[in-house]
Amino acid sequence: MFPSKGKGSPDRLRGRRSLLIVLALGFAAFCAATGTLYYVLEPSTLRIAVGPPGSEDEGVVRAMAEAFDNESRTVRLSPIATAGAAESLALLDLNETDLAVGRADLSTPADAQTLAILRKNYTVLWAPSGRTLKGSGKKAPAKIREVANLDGRKVGIIGRTGANAALLRAILNGSGVNPDRVAMAQFGTEEIEKLAQDPTLDAYLSVGPLDSKITANAIAATARSRGPPKFLPVEASEAIALKHPRYEAEEIPASVFSANPAWPEDKVDTISVNHLILAKKALSESKVAAFYRQLFAVRDTIRQRVAGAAHIAKPETEKETEPSVHRGAAAVINGTERTFLDKYGDYFWFALLLLSGVGSAAAWLRRYVNRDERHETTSHRNRIIAVASQIRAAQSEEELLASQREVDAIIDETLSCYDDGTIEQEDLTAFGLALELFDHAIAERRAVLHGGRIDQPAAPNPSLASRR
Repeated sequence: MFPSKGKGSPDRLRGRRSLLIVLALGFAAFCAATGTLYYVLEPSTLRIAVGPPGSEDEGVVRAMAEAFDNESRTVRLSPIATAGAAESLALLDLNETDLAVGRADLSTPADAQTLAILRKNYTVLWAPSGRTLKGSGKKAPAKIREVANLDGRKVGIIGRTGANAALLRAILNGSGVNPDRVAMAQFGTEEIEKLAQDPTLDAYLSVGPLDSKITANAIAATARSRGPPKFLPVEASEAIALKHPRYEAEEIPASVFSANPAWPEDKVDTISVNHLILAKKALSESKVAAFYRQLFAVRDTIRQRVAGAAHIAKPETEKETEPSVHRGAAAVINGTERTFLDKYGDYFWFALLLLSGVGSAAAWLRRYVNRDERHETTSHRNRIIAVASQIRAAQSEEELLASQREVDAIIDETLSCYDDGTIEQEDLTAFGLALELFDHAIAERRAVLHGGRIDQPAAPNPSLASRR
């Protein structure tokens, strides 16, 4: 008799373990795909350094962060307050922030690039009409009508940042004036009246947006104490901009500071410098593109909260600038941004090939793990064929019944393996052919033993069909 195996046999248990392994691997792959999708769809949070606290820049950035929280599904902002633009750029250089707000003419990290223009600052140079302050005892100096007349004079600079003093030096150099022959005194933005009452000052400089209240208040204050302003044009503005790429040649429109009286009476050539939102070149293109799109999508919302947001502008990509425009922002501006399929199409094809390879490998692994079961199924099939041959020599009904019981046990074991997935459909088909041969042999030998005739084959053994 051929020994049959119970449902708890080692081979059966090994087959079930292999099936559990395949299921576990599939579940792990599903979890990995789900986690990857969650990571891709999760909004990115970008840190942005801005200062000083209470400044217009900080107000704009905080309004920007609130608008992003309310309307953006792809990017969030986390403001970091600093003492000023220089400190913000220092944090960017140390990789302690993702974005930073700073002036283009400050010392920026070598790999810093522009994402957007937060505002454009115009240089405003003006001199009083020439009268002296009452009680100062100072004679009225010769009138100052151009930058060249500042030689040997003293200029009051609004703002204590060294960048404003450096900007004045660049203007003086470009205008043919030795900066060392021009005295400079810097005043805080809260010291406008002190600046206006200082009799030692011959001219004034302010750097800010055209609608800056600081600049407008300073011009009005000096006009009250020293007479109407004479705005000094920077006639060499284009040459200065060519020599210093971080500056730009601009014009101050007529009457921008006052309509009556008109200040200035006519347009005035000057130098501008941008206040920028900067990031390092290494920041991913997709994150920068998402930030840029969202910024201009909510710009109107930000402007409703903070008036200074009206100055937010796109950087120029048609000409070389310093710092250069980040490739992520440039792609959106120029319409060359790659689509999702452009970026990840190759990865999808690779994933399909990989999955195909994994499927083939899994099939091979399954067949390899179940090789003993397949070998056993082959042995069972061969045993059935052998029993069918032995039946032809059977001498009694008992021998036939014993052979049937042995084959029934083989059928039971084989179908159990099939249900567990350890043998394939084609193996079961071949097994069925062997059973048909056995059924024919049983029918023929039983007819011979009982002296009957074989008119047609007996019905197949019902065991296989009923168990399937």
